Amino acid sequence: MKVIGVAGFKNAGKTTLVEKLVAVLTSRGHRISTVKHAHHSFDIDHEGRDSFRHRQAGASEVAVVSASRWAIIHEARGDAEPSLDDVLAKLGPCDLVIVEGYKRDNHDKIEVRNLTLDHPKLAGDDPTVVAIAANGAVANAPVPVFDRDDVTALADFIEKHKRLA
Repeated sequence: MKVIGVAGFKNAGKTTLVEKLVAVLTSRGHRISTVKHAHHSFDIDHEGRDSFRHRQAGASEVAVVSASRWAIIHEARGDAEPSLDDVLAKLGPCDLVIVEGYKRDNHDKIEVRNLTLDHPKLAGDDPTVVAIAANGAVANAPVPVFDRDDVTALADFIEKHKRLA
């Protein structure tokens, strides 16, 4: 499975970049999946819904299925958070998975920088960072630098780097 990460710190622009990359790469005919790591609790279910009631009753997994989409909600119930590899193994076939977060894992990553914020740098210290997407020039960068808003150039780079047909 081909994977590219989009990593950085809070308010760097990661989600916006992932959204734009998905749009460009899918418009080019690639089948793209995404994985988003959340550092907080989240819920895709709502109180009172049938699936919520199933979980509240103790179900470990609840599948919600329609003609338009389907989802499986897995309750951790105290189990350890799954690794990225565990999550990737559950995805269906695709050309590329774009991973947002998981900045400490061992897949190739594009570091997203908002130069107006004083965040630590990943490129140079992390050999898995293969490019930087920033909202300005980055002096002495150890990897190629792209304008964070030049999604076409970033998509071209990803296609070449990950050898997408």
